[in-house]
Amino acid sequence: MITWRKSSHSGGGNAGGQDCVEVADLNELVGMRDSKAPDTGHLSLPTEAFADLVARAKRAELDL
Repeated sequence: MITWRKSSHSGGGNAGGQDCVEVADLNELVGMRDSKAPDTGHLSLPTEAFADLVARAKRAELDL
């Protein structure tokens, strides 16, 4: 069974505080999914790629 979790910093955004990405430890991968649509699937990244994505987001280096 996969255990999904969301950040304690979740909220804000345009959806009235409901914007959130959930993550799950998938052994050597990290799964990410939209908490508002969990049945639509998820994206899996190697742990190093996920760490790089988070670091780039913290540095505001992503085009959103």
